[in-house]
Amino acid sequence: MVRAAVLPAVGAPLEITGIELPEPGPGRVRVALAAAGVCHSDLSLSNGTMRVPVPAVLGHEGAGTVTAVGEGVTQVAPGDGVVLNWAPSCGSCHACALGEVWLCANALNGAGAVHARRADDGSELHPGLNVAAFAEETVVAADCVLPVPDGIPLTDAALLGCAVLTGYGAVHHSAKLREGETVAVFGAGGVGLAALQAARIAGAARIVAVDVSPQKEELARRAGATDYVVASEHTAREIRALTGKQGVDAAIECVGRATTIRTAWESTRRGGRTTVVGIGGKDQQVTFNALELFHWGRTLSGCVYGNSDPARDLPVLAGHIREGRLDLGALVTERITLDGIPAAFDNMIAGKGGRALVVF
Repeated sequence: MVRAAVLPAVGAPLEITGIELPEPGPGRVRVALAAAGVCHSDLSLSNGTMRVPVPAVLGHEGAGTVTAVGEGVTQVAPGDGVVLNWAPSCGSCHACALGEVWLCANALNGAGAVHARRADDGSELHPGLNVAAFAEETVVAADCVLPVPDGIPLTDAALLGCAVLTGYGAVHHSAKLREGETVAVFGAGGVGLAALQAARIAGAARIVAVDVSPQKEELARRAGATDYVVASEHTAREIRALTGKQGVDAAIECVGRATTIRTAWESTRRGGRTTVVGIGGKDQQVTFNALELFHWGRTLSGCVYGNSDPARDLPVLAGHIREGRLDLGALVTERITLDGIPAAFDNMIAGKGGRALVVF
C-alpha cells in the first residue's frame, strides 16, 4: 500500500488515503516519487475546468526512481532516475506527423485506464493526467518516463515535467522571443516564474512581470523581471508607459482569465504577439471587434505544454541549469508533504506563492 492524494469526485475535497498499485505489466514502469509539483492544472481537474475520469489520483509533474519494469521495457531499468511525462506522443496521429507532438490526439488516452484501487474499499481509481504523481509510488506506461539529465537532483527535476517545459516553451517556441525584445508575463506562479527566467535567457531587453499580489515582486525580480506591475484596470496603460507608449513585443498570459487575456493583448505593440498558457473555463469569453483586429495586426495564440517536445527540450533545459542560467529552486516557495496539497490548492486560489513542491 502507498499513500496518495485522491480526487473522489469533481468539486470534492482531495483525500489523502492508501491505494494498492498493481505490479508493472508489459510496457509499464513502477516509479518511487522523489518529488511532485502542485500545478494549477491539478486544481483545474479538481474543480472541473478540465475533465478526466474520476475518482482519480491527481498529480502530473514529478520525478523519481524506477523500482521495477514490466516485460519489454528496455529504455529504463531499476535504479534509474526519471522525469514523468504526462503527455506522451503517439507518433502516428495527424499532429505527431506534422511534428506538433504537444497536440498529440492520443496523449491522454491513458487517463481513462484503471490505475489502482483504494486500499479501504477496493474501488477503482484512474491516473488523472496519465501519471498520478501525487503518490509515494506510481505505475505508468514506459513512454511516460524520460531519463533525468545528468547533474539534476531528482527533487528539482520534478519541475521539468510541466512548469519549466511550459514556461520555457511558451517564450521560446510559441512567442519566439528574440534578443533585445520586450515581454510581459502575466501571473507569477510556477509557470510564470519559469517564463520570466526563459525571457532572461532569451536576452529580452525589458521583462515586465504582472500579478495581483504585491508580495510576489521580489520573487519575480529574482526570476528575471526588470519591472513589476500590480494588476489593475490600468495595467495595459502602465506597460505601454514602460515601453515608450508602444507596448511590449510579446505577452505571455499564464492565468487563464478573459480579462487577463484581453489585457495581455492590449499590452503588446502594434504587430505584437500574445501567447495564452493559462487554462480558463468555458465561461471565460474574450471578445474583439473586427476593426481592432485589422488595425493592430496583433497575433493571439494558444500554447499547450509550451509547444514542447520533452525528449528534445529536456537536454536543452539541462544545459541551461548546469550553466547556471536556469534556477529550478527559484520557482519553489514551499516544500510540503502529501498532506499539504489541499492547502497548496487554497494558496493557488488566493494567488499566493510560486510552486509548491511535494517532497517524499
